[in-house]
Amino acid sequence: MLILGIETSCDETAAAVVEDGRLIHSSVIASQVELHKAYGGVVPEIASRKHMEAIMPVICKALDDAHLTLHDIEGIAVTRGPGLVGSLLVGLSAAKAMAFALDIPCVGVNHLEGHVAAIFLSEVRPEFPFIALVVSGGHTNIYLAEAFQNFITLAQTRDDAAGEAFDKAAKLLNIGYPGGVVIDRLAKNGNREFIKFPRAIRNSMDFSFSGLKTSLLVHIKKRTRPVSDDELPDIAASYQEAIVDVLVEKTIRAAEQKSVSKIVVCGGVASNSRLRERFTEESQIRGLDLYIPPPVYCTDNAAMIAVVGDNLLRKGIRDSLAMNAVSRWPLDCL
Repeated sequence: MLILGIETSCDETAAAVVEDGRLIHSSVIASQVELHKAYGGVVPEIASRKHMEAIMPVICKALDDAHLTLHDIEGIAVTRGPGLVGSLLVGLSAAKAMAFALDIPCVGVNHLEGHVAAIFLSEVRPEFPFIALVVSGGHTNIYLAEAFQNFITLAQTRDDAAGEAFDKAAKLLNIGYPGGVVIDRLAKNGNREFIKFPRAIRNSMDFSFSGLKTSLLVHIKKRTRPVSDDELPDIAASYQEAIVDVLVEKTIRAAEQKSVSKIVVCGGVASNSRLRERFTEESQIRGLDLYIPPPVYCTDNAAMIAVVGDNLLRKGIRDSLAMNAVSRWPLDCL
């Protein structure tokens, strides 16, 4: 089955053609990073306007790259939520219009399930059940994944997500956007023990990163002189290590508590080199099987949406053209 995937949940306009939920014929992503860089974060109104400009050129390029036409497509999968409603509506409108014109099925996909499904685009794919750590944008959650559309929440953030913690730290340090990418690059040459940042609520499975951000703010304000360029790598490495520590520790704890031997780490933050390194080390020590998608499929893309769509459509699930965007859509409520 040839599925056209469409993703517009935040600030990437993406389209992809995937066959049988595995074979990627094309994957096109139009990023808005440079546009939002001046604001230190995504501006929803600007994002939705740029999606409107990019959506059809991106879809056309995905079809061209796959050497296919719309008439070859057998179904459309589009991100329905969670995300920025204005951005989601652009993708949904395009998907529903094409589905109506072509008389082919269309299905709305949960963006978070898409991130988990990205692992099935890799050469080595896990069997269910597995523990999934989803660290993407405003989400930091641990799930027991028993099957597609069958997730049990084991942990979530009580305030800031890991991605937000990276972006806010970068803004405090005035080192650029997106924060996670900049901090990861700086941290490679830094001392992880330079500052003893806190690791919050170690006795709970849940996450909390607001205190970490506050700790960095206090450190900056207490200084008698501005942070020098020479100190930035050490601060970045120390801050990053505090985030990585709790992500790794709690995900492995969840796997051991549930007696599950497979771990999937996905979402944009899963591109972080130190997080990948630590998970690899700890999984080998504990005898766990680790699965992380290639970095290009960790960040928002439409191929992962097509994978979920293929699964839904094969089950006979269809959505009507009246389906609407949803800003919040818990993965355990599918």
